[in-house]
Amino acid sequence: MANRHLARSVVLQVLFERDSSQGKLTNDEALGRLTDYAKEFGARESDLPFMKELLQTAMAKQREIDDVIVRAAPEWPLEKIAAIDRNILRLGLTELLFADRTQVPAKVAINEAIELAKTFGSTSSGRFVNGVLGAVYVELGEPGKNEGSTRKKEASKPGKMPVEELVGAVVYACEGKEVYLALVHDIFGHWTLSKGKLQEGEPHFDGVMRKAMEEMGLEVKVEDQLGENEYVANDSQSSGGKKRRHATYFLARAPFKDLQLKKEGGLDDAQWFPLASVGDLNFYDDILPVVTRAINLLAQKDRSHTVTDVVANEVVVEEQKKAEEREETMEARLERRGGRRRH
Repeated sequence: MANRHLARSVVLQVLFERDSSQGKLTNDEALGRLTDYAKEFGARESDLPFMKELLQTAMAKQREIDDVIVRAAPEWPLEKIAAIDRNILRLGLTELLFADRTQVPAKVAINEAIELAKTFGSTSSGRFVNGVLGAVYVELGEPGKNEGSTRKKEASKPGKMPVEELVGAVVYACEGKEVYLALVHDIFGHWTLSKGKLQEGEPHFDGVMRKAMEEMGLEVKVEDQLGENEYVANDSQSSGGKKRRHATYFLARAPFKDLQLKKEGGLDDAQWFPLASVGDLNFYDDILPVVTRAINLLAQKDRSHTVTDVVANEVVVEEQKKAEEREETMEARLERRGGRRRH
């Protein structure tokens, strides 16, 4: 058995025991068990830091990971999944979502989890783990796949694959001289855009406004179309098990106010980000070009608005001066009239 595979098996034993204890096994006790199991299984001492980091991440991120399992396998309530399969999924998702991909590529994380399922689970565990992790892998944009060529070819194949129309928006607001983007964070660890399914017969602009209100509590004004993309996703309800998702994205302006996150549909956070910090965020591969186009368009708008704003400010100042003069004239007239009456 390869050393890292053995190390993952040790971590799995601890996760399984911790799950079986129903929360009675503390994190410190779990780390203690890890050392004991490592000796019992004959794991290398040099792999102990890897095992500790993997176990600590799995315990710290369990709530988020369980949410991902529920989303990826909606027909399987978490408590109904076999305990060993449940903890193999937790281990696999820990590496798939939170590990350094230069050290643990996505496909390695999935394959390792499948092998654990075949070793420790039932005859169907391998297929089940493969299905759940495969669905998450697709949602992540299939990281590590050669330029996504297979996915793009599959999306372009003719056939009766159902198409789901989506709408989304890069929502921005201006506060003083700063421009901010409103972004939502999903349970897969990415910052992304407010996006959702377009209802039957619903205009695109209406769909954008509805989703922005539902997900962030923002009233938006749709301004420009930013682009489209299409990809293939798993769909257990369709006959072929697949569907095409066609998304159209827009630029939309909103007031700069507190965001009201809808904690459903896999979202766990929503924040305003100044444009200068957006480049440091973790985006999906197909969302990043849309955000980039929005930023370029906002830069153009900013340049065109600079002259307009200066002119507008001058008009406002001039109107204020005229109003003040009118008020002074009226006061002077009233004072003169009052003075004559008093005399």
